[in-house]
Amino acid sequence: MLDELTAGPLAVTGLRGVQLPDGSVHDLVIVDALVAEVLPSQTIPDAPGVFDLDGHVVMGAGSEAHAHLDKAMSVDGIGDSGMTPGYGDLHHAIEQWRLISEAADEADYHRRAKATALELLSNGVTAVRSHCNLNDGDEPFVGLTALIRVRDELAPLMDIEIAVQPAPWSPTADIAGAIELGADIIGGCPHLAEDPEAELDRLVELAHHFGVGIDIHADEQLTPTMLSVRSLARHALSRPFAGTVTAGHCVSLGVLADPMLTQVVTELAAAGVGVVTLPITNLYLQGWEHPVATPRGLTAVRALLDAGVVLAAGGDNIRDPFNPVGRADPLETATLLVVAGHLSIEEAVAAVTAGGRAVMGLPVAGPFVGGAADLLLCKGTSLSDVVARGPRDRVVLHRGQIVSASTSRTVTAAVS
Repeated sequence: MLDELTAGPLAVTGLRGVQLPDGSVHDLVIVDALVAEVLPSQTIPDAPGVFDLDGHVVMGAGSEAHAHLDKAMSVDGIGDSGMTPGYGDLHHAIEQWRLISEAADEADYHRRAKATALELLSNGVTAVRSHCNLNDGDEPFVGLTALIRVRDELAPLMDIEIAVQPAPWSPTADIAGAIELGADIIGGCPHLAEDPEAELDRLVELAHHFGVGIDIHADEQLTPTMLSVRSLARHALSRPFAGTVTAGHCVSLGVLADPMLTQVVTELAAAGVGVVTLPITNLYLQGWEHPVATPRGLTAVRALLDAGVVLAAGGDNIRDPFNPVGRADPLETATLLVVAGHLSIEEAVAAVTAGGRAVMGLPVAGPFVGGAADLLLCKGTSLSDVVARGPRDRVVLHRGQIVSASTSRTVTAAVS
């Protein structure tokens, strides 16, 4: 299989002997990029496009609903600047990225973004929403132009969506120019503005003007009174958007007490606002000023799920000033949701698969009749086994085609 992929994606008509998340073993028939049938194991006859994958657990493909491909892999510096970001909180990271990014040209953005997207793909992610900063100065679209190239080049292998991420001081004309250039949706960080409500109003109006969705960085701080996500819900209820409505981070919800917490999550559910929790980056960025009983910085994942809010989870920043580590792996994110968010393994997997596709407005994928054939197969004995171990042996399907496959080999010395 690995050698065949060098010639292009491999069309799949059937997968034999795969274990579903519930532990049962079946064959999957794939027709027109959909799972057409789920049959007893080893009943599909040999035919072109039929693959034996016994010993693999199958689930919907990973979804990365909140990435920053423009910043990824910059932790060791960019170009010849010789500058590395060091360690610190959100405001430190913002300033360090501003300085480091001044050394980046379009080729650098393109190289890092494409390498990161392919790493995500190899780990099972076939749908990515990446935020992309507008640069200050006369060339605001350097990073965006590179990401548009990556999106278009990798279209046969994965879906990439770009949210333009202006700063509060970015000219409105530049945000509009980004959509006209090819960005897909409006992003932004209202909570960083001097007047968060006015900034949110500006972003909302732009989304309506262009008929696109909106995905804001919301309330990325440990202050329970900062609730721009609530204002976003009110906007969505009073004037529905043409695209999906999403809020990332929502850190303040994690320190908000009842009854206000219940009230806010109920409003989000009623408005159809999806929330993306980003455990690895918020665990890193939040709580630097709290050396004792350091808060985790995650949003209120349990309350959101209980209220019926669509919950996605992502890796967010990958090896950049906002997070010096990260493996571009949805199973790593799922593991963090279990240990830091107290979700079940099944809930965590749903957040990094179905949840992300939902906030991106993509068809539901998975090993069931009618599911889109965007699938991740990992060698292992159970769903909990593959989440815990994060095995390297993986096969990734996008629209009914194998687009990536990885294998590993371990040799242990013999003992007498």
